[in-house]
Amino acid sequence: MTARLAHGMFTVERRYDASPQRVFQAYSDPVAFRRWFAEAPGATIYEWTHDFRVGGQGGGRYRFGGEERDVGFNDTLFLDIVENRRIILSYVMGSEIGEERRRISASLATIELAPDGDGTRLTYTEQGAYFGEDAAAHIPLREGGCAAMFENLARELETRG
Repeated sequence: MTARLAHGMFTVERRYDASPQRVFQAYSDPVAFRRWFAEAPGATIYEWTHDFRVGGQGGGRYRFGGEERDVGFNDTLFLDIVENRRIILSYVMGSEIGEERRRISASLATIELAPDGDGTRLTYTEQGAYFGEDAAAHIPLREGGCAAMFENLARELETRG
């Protein structure tokens, strides 16, 4: 029998040739954040918010390819922000089909920024609960998705530097 709930934790580390201030700005600026976090070839964004402050909410509704009816969502709450050093947030991801919302995960994520020579060492740690018949399979997929997301951030920093 396949588990209907799985818990997982992973860490993704990445070095950027940009100061902690620039990396933090790519998170805090709503236009920059949307560009590297949500916009992708073939993406359709239906709703988007980024109230970057402690207690603020972010996220949206979007579709990355797939059928028109397959809409994903991300509901984020910013729990702790230390400028140029740390962001802690919680988020729920899922999908919508018609009026039905189906959660696939709930996570706590910590983003740490540390000076590393002339650049920044970003350490992303996620602790999550993943739901569904194939719950455990979501964990390595999420880790891979986060690594790809930080590659998008690298491109943002290179092209907007």
